Amino acid sequence: MAKVLEGPGMGLMKKWGITVPHYVVVTSVDELTRLGQANEWLKKSKLVVKAHEALGSRFKLGLVKVNLDLPAAEAATKEMIGRLVGSITVSQVIVSEMIPHKEEYYCAVKSTREGTDVLVANCGGIEVESNWDRVKRLALEVGQQPAAEAFERLAKDAGFTGSLVKKMADFAGKMFACFDNEDAQYLEVNPVVLREQDSELIALDAVTLLDGDAKFRHPDWNFAFAAEFGRAYSRHEMEVMAVDSKIKGSVKFIEIPGGDTAMLPAGGGASVYYSDAVVARGGKLANYAEYSGDPPDWAVEVLTDKVCSLPGIKNIIVGGAIANFTDVKKTFGGIINGFRKAQSEGKLKGVKIWVRRGGPREKEGLDAMRALKNEGFDINVFDRNTPLTDIVDMALQK
Repeated sequence: MAKVLEGPGMGLMKKWGITVPHYVVVTSVDELTRLGQANEWLKKSKLVVKAHEALGSRFKLGLVKVNLDLPAAEAATKEMIGRLVGSITVSQVIVSEMIPHKEEYYCAVKSTREGTDVLVANCGGIEVESNWDRVKRLALEVGQQPAAEAFERLAKDAGFTGSLVKKMADFAGKMFACFDNEDAQYLEVNPVVLREQDSELIALDAVTLLDGDAKFRHPDWNFAFAAEFGRAYSRHEMEVMAVDSKIKGSVKFIEIPGGDTAMLPAGGGASVYYSDAVVARGGKLANYAEYSGDPPDWAVEVLTDKVCSLPGIKNIIVGGAIANFTDVKKTFGGIINGFRKAQSEGKLKGVKIWVRRGGPREKEGLDAMRALKNEGFDINVFDRNTPLTDIVDMALQK
């Protein structure tokens, strides 16, 4: 799952007909000032300023300011941007109009093993956690498209009456449409508020988790996913993510500073298996990586280049089980090109490479790997008859 920050999350909801407050995301006070000159609502509305980062407990951290005029919002923006919170530096804030309201509600849509759950409650905000028994659920099977009447029954079951039944049913229906069409895994609005001036339901906040691997289906996803590890993504991580979003199959890469054993395994299962083996034997991982689903050789070459660029590495584990359909020769071709590029740039000096693989065209692929010895690489190559983690034992021998 890929977490989306509040601004683009609200943008997706707005796309599917959900009303959200006016908002802007800015990276500087000057940007907010310029937008204030061009947008009347910024000058006339009371404003809310929040750090636009993947941070919890923003209120407690002083990273949410409410009931501000534009000059006060500019001051809050100046105070927040550049602030270091743990390992995250606040680089942007979201400034939105403050919506006067008296009632708060809750609505969420989430993926389950059986299908999808639509959740609604006639309480919202901090009340939801202590009143979870008031949250009512509409359970849908995979592929099921509910009728409007199902959402109305859900709203009534949650305790809504009168005109609010249809309003909440419509809101939940739009949430489901957003969830279903945007390849979401989880959407939550807490609170949904009833705007005083016109009694319209407004989404005041957005928690959005998407299927990041579906990005190729959504050319309008012009936003970056939020970092998942309490820090900003590195340049190399973002470059691999960009490749991953464009290809059939998958390439993944996450840096782990301070390690000396680099990972370049095939398959999500093997990536975890080899990582566990390194740690269990006292090794220090320099990264997490994997390629799977028969990705193109050029994508594997990009991934290999990033792995070879890791500082201070002593070993590279090119491990994998016996592939079902991934072309070993083709993907190894990408790895070999990446190794050659790294060598030409002065990298891989003193680095040992350990290969274990099986699958379609494995002989050709393994022979091509063995031939790298003739080019000066310190490489050790094994076929399917070698137990998977033996190469880790050999790599970490003192």
